[in-house]
Amino acid sequence: MDDEVFNLSIRKFLKVVGVSSQREIEQAVAQALRAGSIQGGETLPATMTLEVAGLQLQVKFDGEIKLA
Repeated sequence: MDDEVFNLSIRKFLKVVGVSSQREIEQAVAQALRAGSIQGGETLPATMTLEVAGLQLQVKFDGEIKLA
């Protein structure tokens, strides 16, 4: 195994996940605000699941997204 290739690959994957996830959350919040289903001051529970099927890895991360 080439550790440098491995680490760069993980970082690239996490960057894509981070940027894409942020964009999806921002769009969902904007849509919910327009629809009136949220007011903009909420704290929203959030869960992220990481799965790597080839490693039989599935890990859940819990957190929250504060809008104000």
